[in-house]
Amino acid sequence: MEDPSGGREFAAIDRIAARLAVATGPPPSGEVWIGDDAAVVRVGGGVLVIAADALVDGVHADLALTSVADLGWKALAVNVSDLAAMGCVASRALVTVSGPPTTDLDGLYDGLAAASAAFGCPIVGGDLTGAPRLVVSVTVVGDGAVVPPPVTRGGARAGDEVWVSGPLGAAAAGLRALRAGAGGPTPPDARLVGAYARPEPRVAEGVAARESGATAMIDVSDGFALDLGHVLGASGVGVELDHLPVAAGARPGDALGGGDDYELVWCCPPDTAVEDGFRARGLRPPVRIGRCVADPGQRVLAGAPLGAAGWRHDIG
Repeated sequence: MEDPSGGREFAAIDRIAARLAVATGPPPSGEVWIGDDAAVVRVGGGVLVIAADALVDGVHADLALTSVADLGWKALAVNVSDLAAMGCVASRALVTVSGPPTTDLDGLYDGLAAASAAFGCPIVGGDLTGAPRLVVSVTVVGDGAVVPPPVTRGGARAGDEVWVSGPLGAAAAGLRALRAGAGGPTPPDARLVGAYARPEPRVAEGVAARESGATAMIDVSDGFALDLGHVLGASGVGVELDHLPVAAGARPGDALGGGDDYELVWCCPPDTAVEDGFRARGLRPPVRIGRCVADPGQRVLAGAPLGAAGWRHDIG
């Protein structure tokens, strides 16, 4: 969905990054700080990839439509996906829960524990604190000493092909079905609801894309058009897309700007054996959807302007 705030969230991030750069200076060589899916930092003799995200009841989830356990699952999943978008694997997590006295902590941690087991990412600590509204904040860490190194958003070049790990729009269709079917006689499509309530981060796909030579990558959290726009802006290129794969039961608008899919979008040189790399790992085949072009102002899908459909938080 388009946000009438005009993207204050991203302007605020840029402003904060500039303020912090004055205080601390630029990142050391080989490190990645604010502005990507995760940070890459050197600690002692090692390299860590770190991501943090918060989910807020009433903003990222409607507990009248999905369960508090679903919120717990999603809180960990979206952070694991941020590392997957760098081609890395989350190995440990910290969870901080802020909420009112009525918070169903057992239900919340049922979802967190299920996600922790599914993603192989133990929860090793965190914090509990009171608050007027439920907020679940997660930090994940993983090994950044990988070869090739973690993939950022800013490495795409003109001529690179654009790929996506799978069809888009299922989560947005699931949310619409939940809203339409709440209390109704016909239950919503369980597959679409699951895509929204319990997303599956594409960890193996991110590793396969990185090892296949991805030059830039991002996960589809806020909407395909908006998230791809971050890659294009960071890389200084434009894009010509031939088509966009739409999930069964979803609409083209869901795929373009619905968000919450957590599929991966990446760029790589045209002579890269992407499909072979995915096949060798037993993964679902990725979809080639277009190519990067030199003109940063050129952003088209099937000959029409791409736009920037997606979700933006109104902050700052």
